[in-house]
Amino acid sequence: MYAVIETGGKQYRVVPGDTLQVETLAGNAGAALEFDKVLAVGTDSGELLIGAAASTAKVNASIVKQTRGDKMLVFKFKRKKQYKKTIGHRQNLTTIKIEEIVA
Repeated sequence: MYAVIETGGKQYRVVPGDTLQVETLAGNAGAALEFDKVLAVGTDSGELLIGAAASTAKVNASIVKQTRGDKMLVFKFKRKKQYKKTIGHRQNLTTIKIEEIVA
């Protein structure tokens, strides 16, 4: 069984036991989460539930840890103007573990 969930403006295909990094979610390590925004659910019998049928499904997960992503460098440059600027960015991430899919 798998599900397609939306969190942080992105969509993820998850199965029970998966561990993935998503945009920052509130909570400490060990806290339970429930994703209500389920876009699709694939059952073991090969049936695909979408739309209103999938909206009743829920995905339960737990927070593994709060981390930060790799540093990305943004370099701005304007030729002939002697303008150079380097900016760094690190995204805050939450690592979650999918516990179960309730359809």
